[in-house]
Amino acid sequence: MQTLLRSRLSFLVLRAAKPSIRPLITRIPLCQRRTYAKKAQSTSSLQPGSQQPLTKPTDIAEHEKCQEKMKSTVEWLRRDCADAAARASGRVTPALLSNVRVLGQKLEQVATVGVRDGSMLVVTVFEEDNLKHVEAAIYDAKIPSITPQRQDTRTLRIPVPKPTLDAKSSVVAAAGKKAEEARVQCRKLHQASLKKGKYEKRSVELEVFQDLLDKYVAEIDKILVDMKKTLGVSR
Repeated sequence: MQTLLRSRLSFLVLRAAKPSIRPLITRIPLCQRRTYAKKAQSTSSLQPGSQQPLTKPTDIAEHEKCQEKMKSTVEWLRRDCADAAARASGRVTPALLSNVRVLGQKLEQVATVGVRDGSMLVVTVFEEDNLKHVEAAIYDAKIPSITPQRQDTRTLRIPVPKPTLDAKSSVVAAAGKKAEEARVQCRKLHQASLKKGKYEKRSVELEVFQDLLDKYVAEIDKILVDMKKTLGVSR
């Protein structure tokens, strides 16, 4: 009996000591999907507002109208400064009298203008009766250092002195005032177009019209700078 109990006990001890075989179950994590940051969109193809075209017919028409008026203002200043620079440069040419108007007509319609000895203008009228009108018109033009002198019943002599630096500076100063008048006129045209269009802040239309104004103001500045270089005036 004791032997049987020992055998039974030994069997239980051995069974308890023997490790149990259980299926090894490992949890395999699901593969996570790798994500990448989205590439930033390139802005190289984007256009600034001032380079984007206007789309509304009314805006396009107003832009063209404003541009034409600004262009006319700048061209007026360009011609005026060119004439003034020619007078102040010391070169004696018939262009010195280009602004003279005789009874509503251009000077060349009632007289011829020539150059003598490189320092004198000679004006010869077609009809003697017009001599007094031509003489008065030259005075009315208020051209600096230009004083007509009667030579005979049909001819005026106009000595042209060489301009001094002070005379050139005066011409540039007068041109500067006219340039400011041209800038003011362009700004008025710009404001009139904006008021008519009633555009929203930071809109494409505002940028387009501002770009137009900047363009012609820059042209005005360049006309004045070029005139100073031509006459050798630094201020």
